[in-house]
Amino acid sequence: MTSPPDATVAPFPRPAGRLRVGQISIDRLTFAEALDAIEGLIRAGRGGTVFTPNVDHVVLAEEDELFRSAYRDTDLSLVDGVPVVWASRLLGPRLPEKVAGSDLIRPLAARAATKGWRLYLLGAAPGVAQRVKEILERNYPGIQVVGAGSPNVDLAKDVADQKAVLDEVRASRPDLLFLALGAPKQEIWAHRIRQMLKPAVILGVGGSFDFIAGTAKRAPPWIGDVGFEWLYRLVHEPRRLWKRYLVRDPKFVVILARQMLSNARGSR
Repeated sequence: MTSPPDATVAPFPRPAGRLRVGQISIDRLTFAEALDAIEGLIRAGRGGTVFTPNVDHVVLAEEDELFRSAYRDTDLSLVDGVPVVWASRLLGPRLPEKVAGSDLIRPLAARAATKGWRLYLLGAAPGVAQRVKEILERNYPGIQVVGAGSPNVDLAKDVADQKAVLDEVRASRPDLLFLALGAPKQEIWAHRIRQMLKPAVILGVGGSFDFIAGTAKRAPPWIGDVGFEWLYRLVHEPRRLWKRYLVRDPKFVVILARQMLSNARGSR
């Protein structure tokens, strides 16, 4: 475990500001600044949550009050999606760059290995988190991955129903918990358990475990850079993702247009 909380350390380096996109406020941080901000949360020892909103999150936040509440209380909100970065240019002040949860895992693992942070991996299909644990331990000598599991989380049930899982996590005393349940489940559940798992910082990483373990293919970086990672994923998993990308997420355009109109009226 890291050293006791230092009252002189801020929870994280204060961003230049936040940009609201729909119902979600997003911190204006570069990738490097985001890593430092997460480290700041860990050093502060007060726990917290870190979410990475994308187009789908913006749409879900319009419809789901529990999801909105989770975002309202999150300590860091880091943009995961080039289309949202592009949209910020129309809303201002613009977001500097994409900060994907999948891209954060390895740099944070490297810091954990040098700074003595204790990591816990939770989520994905059975066996996947354990595989990621083995990969991180092989690639980052000295890293302390103190647990890995795939809980069956049902948001309709009380958190007490996951007491055994939470007790196991608490007993491992993690500094940083990677939570891979997918939205909106991971954000809502992280919001519910954040106080129970303090001082652990909980970072929602979606499908990242599958990418690292090789059970799912991630788009090549150049496809993500031009904003078409969603299309790559749709082509590779059409049965699972068609409704999200072809039915739900196009609502983002309506949300953006409504906000631009509201901003224009407010500036008159």
